Amino acid sequence: MNVWIAIAATALGCYLVKLLGLLVPAGALERPLVKRLSALLPVALLAALTAQQTFSTGHQVLLDARGAGLAAAALALAVRAPFLVIVGAAVLVTAGVRALGG
Repeated sequence: MNVWIAIAATALGCYLVKLLGLLVPAGALERPLVKRLSALLPVALLAALTAQQTFSTGHQVLLDARGAGLAAAALALAVRAPFLVIVGAAVLVTAGVRALGG
């Protein structure tokens, strides 16, 4: 029975969050600061997710082959390589570091 209470509470919470978004006046969304923040928020969330997935396992922070792959991808991105080259560089460097025992 507790599971159904949790499901109902979650559904109600999701509905209320969506309703709250609809109740925001349109003028508040047109402000330059709000527009700038809404454009930057997805980038910040993606960067945080990438860092968390790359540099942690459980409750520990560590630097392993995934960090080397991310560095290779960042380098390929800095030289404006095509997307497939960026992904390929990250995969090859990560696999190479793991093959060397890292």
